[in-house]
Amino acid sequence: MTAEPTAGTLSGEVWFRDRPRWALAVVVALFGAVLLLRLTVGSPVDAYSLYYALPVALAASAFGFRGGLSGGLVAVGLIAVWVVADDVPLTPSGWVSRVLPLLLLGALLGRAVDRSQRAEEGRRHADEQRRSAEDELSRAETAAMLHRQAIEINDTLIQELAGAKWAFEAGRSEAGLAALTNAMGNAQELVSDLIRRADMGGRTEPTSRPPN
Repeated sequence: MTAEPTAGTLSGEVWFRDRPRWALAVVVALFGAVLLLRLTVGSPVDAYSLYYALPVALAASAFGFRGGLSGGLVAVGLIAVWVVADDVPLTPSGWVSRVLPLLLLGALLGRAVDRSQRAEEGRRHADEQRRSAEDELSRAETAAMLHRQAIEINDTLIQELAGAKWAFEAGRSEAGLAALTNAMGNAQELVSDLIRRADMGGRTEPTSRPPN
């Protein structure tokens, strides 16, 4: 038994874009877990601060440039909390080695995500315009076909019916009946042709033919 596809799968979105609240909750949880690890395990020389790259990357992927930059700044703030809480004497190079990669990761990855989303929106807009143009062309072709059919009906049925009317008014019953029969036959052919053009299938002939 196969599972039903989720809304995220149908729309082509990954889970952290389709569910931003979940993504934010995971980012917060990761920041808290890394801070706890930093405060309770190892020594200042251990590179646990690099684990902040995980929530920063997730924030950038889920929320773009602003999310990535905000995540990088939060990571810097949590590093400062660790420095103050454990009284760690970080040198300027120590700060740069910990802070700069996180800020660059958040900013650059977030900007790349924003560009990717704009490109996707552009493709969707182009697809919508293409479909709209195709619909307009289809409507124009349908209108042209209906115009041709109207001309065809006028040139055949209307004129033949008018001829039958004139024949009956002139007392020429046989000629009028022949013209009327011919008009009914042409009407049958026109209707059958319209059904075939509409691709409706099924019967295209009347159940009974007009009397001769």
